[in-house]
Amino acid sequence: MATRNSRGLRGSTLEEMGNRTNEWYLEKGLALIQKIPTPITPVKMDKEHRQITLAYFDQRSTVDYIGAVQGIPVCFDAKECVAQTFPLQNIHEHQVRFMEAFEKQEGIAFVLIYYSAKDMLYYLRFRELYGFWKRAEEGGRKSFRMEELDPRFFMDFSRGYYIPYLDALNLDLKIRDQLDKE
Repeated sequence: MATRNSRGLRGSTLEEMGNRTNEWYLEKGLALIQKIPTPITPVKMDKEHRQITLAYFDQRSTVDYIGAVQGIPVCFDAKECVAQTFPLQNIHEHQVRFMEAFEKQEGIAFVLIYYSAKDMLYYLRFRELYGFWKRAEEGGRKSFRMEELDPRFFMDFSRGYYIPYLDALNLDLKIRDQLDKE
């Protein structure tokens, strides 16, 4: 059986916290966010236990979550990172292209990163991600360090396990409004 630290369950802690947060936001009438299942085709089944034992991905998934917050379309991915340096290879090009197209349609795209060794959360705005992505494409670093991130977007867990990403989203919207006025 996979353990929390094995590759098989890597990311499941953040995903579970994200799912709980999204349920709480729905109960409060603040947001409707859905987890996007990864499409798979089963190859082998354990008929006795009714479990899939081998499968392959049908297609590339886009992002982990999609929905609306008070009428604003949002999409985001959730990533866990043990180190203080986040490798961009953890975000795939098709995900970046999807988020870019989503933003062009006036949606808000972001990545939630859980730095598990530090027990810290970060709301990575798409604009910030795209800057790191372009730097890598132009031959620069293929990762980014925690100290390169905007300190305003680090979050603490709310009530122990909720991810207060709506607070960070509000700040993101304020920054966008300010940039539009300039």
